[in-house]
Amino acid sequence: MRPSVLVLASDALFPHFFSEESQKKLAEVTEWRRSSLREDSSELRQEIANADVLMTTWHAPFLTKEMLSPGTRVKLIAHCGGEVKSRVEEEVFAYVTVTNAADPMARGVAEMALALVLTLVRRIPDYAAAMRAGEVHTNAEVSQGETLFGRTIGLVGYGRIGRAFAQLIKPFDVELLISDPYAKNIEGAGNLVDLDELVSSCSVIVLAAALTSETRHLISEQRLASMANGTFLINVARGGLIDLEALVVELRNKRITAALDVTDPLEPLPPDHELRRLSNVILTPHIAAGGIEMRREIGVLAVSEVVRFASGLPPVNPVTREMLATMT
Repeated sequence: MRPSVLVLASDALFPHFFSEESQKKLAEVTEWRRSSLREDSSELRQEIANADVLMTTWHAPFLTKEMLSPGTRVKLIAHCGGEVKSRVEEEVFAYVTVTNAADPMARGVAEMALALVLTLVRRIPDYAAAMRAGEVHTNAEVSQGETLFGRTIGLVGYGRIGRAFAQLIKPFDVELLISDPYAKNIEGAGNLVDLDELVSSCSVIVLAAALTSETRHLISEQRLASMANGTFLINVARGGLIDLEALVVELRNKRITAALDVTDPLEPLPPDHELRRLSNVILTPHIAAGGIEMRREIGVLAVSEVVRFASGLPPVNPVTREMLATMT
């Protein structure tokens, strides 16, 4: 029999992830329907009770063991994205197969990280502001350090995003220092070092780690203070990796420059937050993963997992309970 698939996606996100081609592929091997419900309810539970597969997106409700008790009909949760830890209660992983589709997001985030690194190092915001202000500069006015080549770059976290960033930055002939206690093989990408050594010796630091109880405020007041004057700090991972209050102090003192795509615990930042007024920080609204193209690719991967399930094949990107400890 064709499996019954329930797609949990809001009206806004559904067309982002599911192209007409993806919908057609689903229809070829399943009986699928969509629910836009975003909170637990009796109506949602009834929908889930009649499904063999759930497809979740960023607007899907958090799935608990009460909603998916042992013996549930649901055998697969195919998530459109990477962060399944914040989407499904841990106990559910013991009896339901969960998959994610993180690779397209990792590539997009790494691309954004490189873009922000280059933007800061090449002082693009400074030059753009000077042009808007009507200042006149000539090519006789140059300064040191406006190049990525030859720098020592620090990369905190060597998961999917970190590995993608390491590949993107290779052509710039930098010395890459990597800090990640779980990295067993960095495949010649750089040198594994202690985090304290990294933050004190790198002129550019990129955060690409998952946010866990161990990594919250990994970039603490003390580690911020140990950064050399003029350090560039880029965060495209999770805002909670940085002590935000301590970072504001360092930025206020103009010791370092930052580019932040994430700003936990305040996200989005209030309109009157001091960070919005500081000239030595670039802020973007948690958009590093990219746009529609990336989301469509995620949708294709999630649909392919459902097609494999319908054909009796094992998943390509399963997420196990053991993996959750090192995931956001």
